[in-house]
Amino acid sequence: MALVVQKFGGTSVGSVERIRNVAKRAIATQKEGNDVVVIVSAMSGETNRLLKLAHEVIAIPEAREMDVIAATGEQVTSALLSLAIHAEGGQARSLLGHQVKILTDGAFSKARIKTIEGSKIFSTVKKGQIAVVAGFQGVDEHGDITTLGRGGSDTTAVAVAAAIGADACEIYTDVDGVYTTDPNVCPSARKISKISYEEMLELASLGAKVLQIRSVEIAMKYGVPVHVRSSFNDSPGTWVTGEDKSLEDVVVAGVAYDKSEARVNVIGLHDKPGVVADLFSSLAEKNVSVDMIIQNATTGASDRADVTFTLATTDLVRAKPFIEEVGKRLGAQEIRYDQDVVKVSIVGLGMRSHAGIAARMFRILAAENINIQAISTSEIKVSCLVHEKYTELAVRALHDGFGLSEDKSAK
Repeated sequence: MALVVQKFGGTSVGSVERIRNVAKRAIATQKEGNDVVVIVSAMSGETNRLLKLAHEVIAIPEAREMDVIAATGEQVTSALLSLAIHAEGGQARSLLGHQVKILTDGAFSKARIKTIEGSKIFSTVKKGQIAVVAGFQGVDEHGDITTLGRGGSDTTAVAVAAAIGADACEIYTDVDGVYTTDPNVCPSARKISKISYEEMLELASLGAKVLQIRSVEIAMKYGVPVHVRSSFNDSPGTWVTGEDKSLEDVVVAGVAYDKSEARVNVIGLHDKPGVVADLFSSLAEKNVSVDMIIQNATTGASDRADVTFTLATTDLVRAKPFIEEVGKRLGAQEIRYDQDVVKVSIVGLGMRSHAGIAARMFRILAAENINIQAISTSEIKVSCLVHEKYTELAVRALHDGFGLSEDKSAK
């Protein structure tokens, strides 16, 4: 007997018929001799609908009340799924975040989980019932309902799995696993049977949308085996797990891209110690996170330097006044902004033991006449900033160049 956590996203519970299918799958898993805990998202589109209602009432809604409203989407789904399980001859009990209890901090709309009390879950499954837990939500120390941010149901699922010592956490979605890249961009992308926590964490942070970043962090910290699967078939998916020798043999596991970055070029700063530190300290104080950073001397001026960096496009409007203010204070001659950029990245554990991977990436892009505007690296990834119009070309070239395309002869 195993203790299994299953999470179903919005598309998987997007209609009554799909909720019935989820009920059948959960019951089938229980009949195999497992104790089953199901985490559910709101029905597809429901959270957006609820938040839109709030904005129709008032332009800038209070964060606390927004969380109360948003959390009802998962509340409805958990109750509907429990009813569907009963209709299929099973037994189930719905549990909301404050009933479990999932204790979070008080950061409304982006709360972080502190602790999870597993006794309600254990008592439910001990009675032979399937515990249906509303994802995405918790409660703070004052008893206020909180939500965990977009993709928060993934975080709930992995955190619950860690808290109750589950043998596996199955994430059911509308894709049947993690692919070497986005199949919509590169038709030759293939499903990966096994990937490390570190690789999945990098891919998630670099634009891959299969798993939410915080859920991968929790899985890695507590060693929770995660199985990403399709809710529409029974095919095996992708296991996200710890490192092993076979994973280290793969030089590049996947290619990711992220269109949500903007480039800022601060031209003609005074080239002296402390200027760059002042620039980025000022941004950090305003909670503006930056990604790629490049500094180089200004052409024809030995006492001036240009600093280029990237940040999320969602932060750009908010950050512009700070950037302009700091740039003026530090003597910048000009500041330019560019949102027509994309970050393409390669990720793989094998980079640790193989030299020349970055150079190979640069050659592949150069062969397609794609100019690189910025570069950042870590132990297991290399990212390049290129013009947005080259997104598909860059992804396909890198995917094929590193031999990630599906082997047609294996079929």
